[in-house]
Amino acid sequence: MNPSALLLATFILSVAGLFAFIWSLRKGLFEQQSSGAGVIFAPEEIGRFDDPANGVSRLSARSAEQQAELKDRALADRATAVPAFVLFTFAVAWLLVASAAGLLSSIKLHAPDLLVSQAWLTFGRLRTIHLNLVAYGWAPMGLLGLVVWLLPRLLGTPLQFPRLTVTGALIWNAGLITGIVGLANGLSTGMEWLEIPWYIGTAFAIGGMMIGLPMVAMLRQRRVHHLYVSVWYMGAALFWFPILYIVANIPGLHFGVEQATMNWWYGHNVLGLFYTPLSIACIYYFLPKVIGRPVQSYNLSLLGFWTLAFFYGQVGAHHLIGGPIPEWLVTLSIVQSVMMLVPVLAFTTNIHLTLKGHFLTLKRSHTLRFIVFGAMMYTLASVQGSFEALRSFNSITHFTHFTVAHAHIGMYGFVSMVLFGGMYFAVPRILDVNWPRPALISLHFWLVAAGFGTYIVTLSIGGVLQGLVLLDGAMPFIESVKVTRPWLIGRSVGGALMTIGHIVFAVHFYLALKAAERQRQADALGTTPRQATAEAPVALKPATPTVIS
Repeated sequence: MNPSALLLATFILSVAGLFAFIWSLRKGLFEQQSSGAGVIFAPEEIGRFDDPANGVSRLSARSAEQQAELKDRALADRATAVPAFVLFTFAVAWLLVASAAGLLSSIKLHAPDLLVSQAWLTFGRLRTIHLNLVAYGWAPMGLLGLVVWLLPRLLGTPLQFPRLTVTGALIWNAGLITGIVGLANGLSTGMEWLEIPWYIGTAFAIGGMMIGLPMVAMLRQRRVHHLYVSVWYMGAALFWFPILYIVANIPGLHFGVEQATMNWWYGHNVLGLFYTPLSIACIYYFLPKVIGRPVQSYNLSLLGFWTLAFFYGQVGAHHLIGGPIPEWLVTLSIVQSVMMLVPVLAFTTNIHLTLKGHFLTLKRSHTLRFIVFGAMMYTLASVQGSFEALRSFNSITHFTHFTVAHAHIGMYGFVSMVLFGGMYFAVPRILDVNWPRPALISLHFWLVAAGFGTYIVTLSIGGVLQGLVLLDGAMPFIESVKVTRPWLIGRSVGGALMTIGHIVFAVHFYLALKAAERQRQADALGTTPRQATAEAPVALKPATPTVIS
């Protein structure tokens, strides 16, 4: 294949995509006219602040239509309570273990003689354990928990086959436990993101399909006239992940250079076609709900979805610049990486215009703080990734700590922060209690935000300095190690702050569980009046509005 012809064709395609974006502006796709943008709101909810993380607010049902909407939500919340709780509990547990493994492996980069008597505590194994606990423990369990909670609300029907969802979660986590034990004992494929052998990792694909199958049944029984954009993103992610994982793990198929190409095809696509769409789906739901305003341009959100699906598939090969793979494949990856600016610009513009006039809400809303931070980091990670794919930029940052910083902007700054915000919104509705210590939410945010900022700044600077030394043929390799040491210490300081924040989050989650248990015991004994904390309606009386929380 002629690389020049391919480059020209993809350039023309990207220009066509740009003109399509301009056309969308000219046609008024920024106008808040689409009825699809309002399907997540009950009557009279638009214009109303709603954040359960601040103490569940109340809504008075003043009509039969509003009463029906809120009753459907209450039924949906009850149906998803156990599956979502199971997924969130797994997520919090894996977050703590992953944080400990990550912090210890970070310290080992500047204190290599720390805890070296046991093989499983060496850097190579600990770092791999950390990656897999985040990639297949914390992030997917938390995001799938939000999906399980959100879909019944978005489709207007209770969760179908909840036991299937719980069984899928147990199979997934059984596979993860087995895989982590294997990694600790040196059982690894050696491929990043795919270190767990296929005969163990197959549990992820099976468990993921079992968690996703109820969505198919709910789609057939939906009681909404329009599928909200979040459903598009969630449905695509649940469809893409099993395909990606199964294709990447077909035994006996991938060898040599082709195996390396497949490795980064999967490694990048699992981020862009699984974690990213699930996180964007959460942003498009929680941000409008908190501020009480429909997304500014519903059509623009769909443009972002389709361009993400179309452009992202081949971006992973830019990790192999300089490797023994076809030049046209690298060029295609670079071009598609730059084309990703189109869906990112569409998303960023849409979110900014939706939030316009409501920025002060960030001061009072715990959920919104995490969600907006995550949305900003998605923009940063994506724009940085597009430029990092360029050969001139890549020549400095490739094989350096800068790449690690970039990965954390995506998986932590974007995905994890959105996940924190979503859980702070959903858990009070699932457990039917308020968060016991709202001050801990603020403490959590500022700890992880400060830690994340320290981590990214120090590691990015150290990575650039490392790359410049590596490019200088007159300097010995050991100088590239020495120049990074102070910045690696800064990385560990940032990681320690984030880990403390995670402990605060886990403790608060435990306190919420205990509060829910006490409330259930009090309800069973009938000793205390029930505080309305969730959207659970009581009978609608003609003369008296019903209070719905």
